[in-house]
Amino acid sequence: MESIKSQEILKLSGVGLTDENGFETILDNISFNLNQGDRVGIMGPSGAGKTSLLRLLNRLVEPSQGYIFFEGQAFSGIPVLNLRRQIVLVPQEPKLLGMTVKNSLAYPLQLQQIKIGEIQSRIDQYCQKLGIPDEWLERNELQLSLGQRQLVTIARGLMMQPKILLLDEPTSALDADKSDHLINILIELSETQNLTIIMVNHQQRLIDQFSSQVLFLSKGQLI
Repeated sequence: MESIKSQEILKLSGVGLTDENGFETILDNISFNLNQGDRVGIMGPSGAGKTSLLRLLNRLVEPSQGYIFFEGQAFSGIPVLNLRRQIVLVPQEPKLLGMTVKNSLAYPLQLQQIKIGEIQSRIDQYCQKLGIPDEWLERNELQLSLGQRQLVTIARGLMMQPKILLLDEPTSALDADKSDHLINILIELSETQNLTIIMVNHQQRLIDQFSSQVLFLSKGQLI
């Protein structure tokens, strides 16, 4: 019997993206397939289209050509909110939505009408995993460092228990020890929960440590 991990979860076929005027090519003929539990590292120079690819996969922008399939269904046939609950993007610039840490963590789950007890359980679980202490929970974003806010927004993404997690430079403000700890947690979740993770990162060491597959973008193309 085919294992769950080997089942295809995401497919891109000839995907392109242009700017809003249709003049500048941002992504060109991108094609790849991912299975459940894959850990994909994306590298490339500044302006290569790495963040644009993540935004495309979260439907913050729409492709100008080609097709994207999630679990065999065309992106265009999936309601955007439903898709974003299953494919969660954690952007490079962390935001707490003007809330305390605790309220920011809880907010996406409240929108899904998840029970208070389950929300608290997930807060406890993922804060413990990522080393977020209780004393942070009543702080706002002005009372946290950039690295601390990064950890909180990563925890918020994980708490949604998506099928695919998109991470844009998640270690850019973390020191080496915290970066290694985060990578180890992500590997554990991919192996135990079949979580598919796509991570943009400029650090070759972390990409090598994390990835089961590496994609390199240059001038909007996979090379």
